[in-house]
Amino acid sequence: MSVPTPHNSAQKGDIAKTVLMPGDPLRAKYIAETYLSDVKCFNSVRNMLGFTGKYKGHEVSVMGGGMGMPSVGIYTYELFNFYDVDNIIRIGSAGAYSKDLHVMDVVIAMGACTDSNYVSTFCLPGYYAPIADYGLLSKAVDAAGKLEIPVTVGNIVSSDVFYSDNPEFNEKWAKMGVLGVEMEAAGLYMNAARAGKKALCILTISDHFYLEEKLSTEERQLGFNNMMKIALETAICS
Repeated sequence: MSVPTPHNSAQKGDIAKTVLMPGDPLRAKYIAETYLSDVKCFNSVRNMLGFTGKYKGHEVSVMGGGMGMPSVGIYTYELFNFYDVDNIIRIGSAGAYSKDLHVMDVVIAMGACTDSNYVSTFCLPGYYAPIADYGLLSKAVDAAGKLEIPVTVGNIVSSDVFYSDNPEFNEKWAKMGVLGVEMEAAGLYMNAARAGKKALCILTISDHFYLEEKLSTEERQLGFNNMMKIALETAICS
């Protein structure tokens, strides 16, 4: 497919080699306005905003990815395969299972379990374990240490269903030591693997399934600065 695509109006060269990808396009706009200089908007198709700018002299892009693997699957596939992007760092929110986690804590997803049928599109002869690129993961942990931001590294689950009809869904994943749930990382990790590219998911805990803790919509959109700083520092080391 040539560019622009039906979902992205950018031309070749408009997008940096490393892209930060929140689900919310308004979070992408916030990051661009708050942390980047010399910012140019490369996409506004369907209001899925994308920007390229400079962070500490390095070119970095940030673009919304939407909710769920079908959405993030489209945008990450195009970035990896049509726009020559090498690294995508998802920066999103998650609901926590672990009672050691609290709202605003940062989790780096080493692996992403899933209940999704997304993997079936690759016609593999068995089960696939979606994992982060170790190089990006290591750089993110190092960046968090330098910033003195505590992080927890571990396994998450990427679910296709927000309103599950299975009352045991969360409990069963929690019993396996899964830290929390979100909806995109597994799809991102699979697209990166298939394209021979690199991906990482950094999450901020926005609510908890077993503790009375929950962030507001505004706090989700504007309050994840620790995660953003870690991702930006990782991006310029990639």
